[in-house]
Amino acid sequence: MKPFSRRPPPGADTRVSIAKHPLHPILVPFPVAFLMAVFASDLAYWHWADSFWARMSLWLAGAGAVTGIVAGLVGTAELMLVRRIRHRAAAWSHFVAAVMLLAVGVANWGLRLPDAEAHIVPFGLYLSGLGTLLVALAGWLGGTLVFEHQVGVADENDGPAGLDKI
Repeated sequence: MKPFSRRPPPGADTRVSIAKHPLHPILVPFPVAFLMAVFASDLAYWHWADSFWARMSLWLAGAGAVTGIVAGLVGTAELMLVRRIRHRAAAWSHFVAAVMLLAVGVANWGLRLPDAEAHIVPFGLYLSGLGTLLVALAGWLGGTLVFEHQVGVADENDGPAGLDKI
């Protein structure tokens, strides 16, 4: 049987979790917020030419890159450890979009390290705008995994004893 010959059944357990709560969706909001805010602070710098916004973009890009790498490592571990996740095309599409996002995020941070203001216009704006689009794409694909494929969603019978009766 070919792995993509038929659609896998919905749902998949999680292996990288705390008390059955998957870690990847817990970590993802941090790089998403940081990398989206880079674009906003770059636009503010472009408009007001205040070095505060350039320094803010530098810190946001760094925080987005570092937290994105952590979330990416956890997500990659989940992808590699859970066969039912690996057999979904959406999981691989999400993985590729997230790797592209991390590459853009790290490049954007590296561009700013020597001089926070020097490359915001036009390269920093281009990279942070591209990062915003990639956040949207990776987020859409991640949402597809959760809402359509039920990846990381606990079955109603999986709850702790007594809580399923509330």
